[in-house]
Amino acid sequence: MVEIIEYEEKYFEEFKTINLEWLEKYHLTEESDLEVLNDPQKKILDGGGCIYLAKAGDVIIGSAALIKTHDNIYELAKMAVVPAFHGKGIGKILLERCLEKAKEMKAEKLILYSNSQLKAALIMYEKYGFRHIPVIDSPFVTADVKMELSL
Repeated sequence: MVEIIEYEEKYFEEFKTINLEWLEKYHLTEESDLEVLNDPQKKILDGGGCIYLAKAGDVIIGSAALIKTHDNIYELAKMAVVPAFHGKGIGKILLERCLEKAKEMKAEKLILYSNSQLKAALIMYEKYGFRHIPVIDSPFVTADVKMELSL
């Protein structure tokens, strides 16, 4: 049984490790990632964002965050699922919780930055209505994909 919980400081290491694992696997780790992962309280939560974690038993197996970028615009970020749980719908559950929260917060638009190597994630985003837009103003050198969803 997987449950979605809100981030707490006690999950800092798991949140960081889960995200660094996939970033390093695809050679995508950048300074801006490290800034967020080293201080999610300041970089995500204090700015009006949120972080959700997927938990199986006592183990954190996934994460997803909403980072407020402008009034009523949030970035879907730090979405990750540990490899042992790939293909089990955990990413969809996390994404759906983020979409619910974005609507609760009266978000008008979600954006995300990604990389074309992450084919399964991109397909999932497209299924949920995210559309490709030009990659401009990206905080990531390795982001060759930008998508948005109007809510």
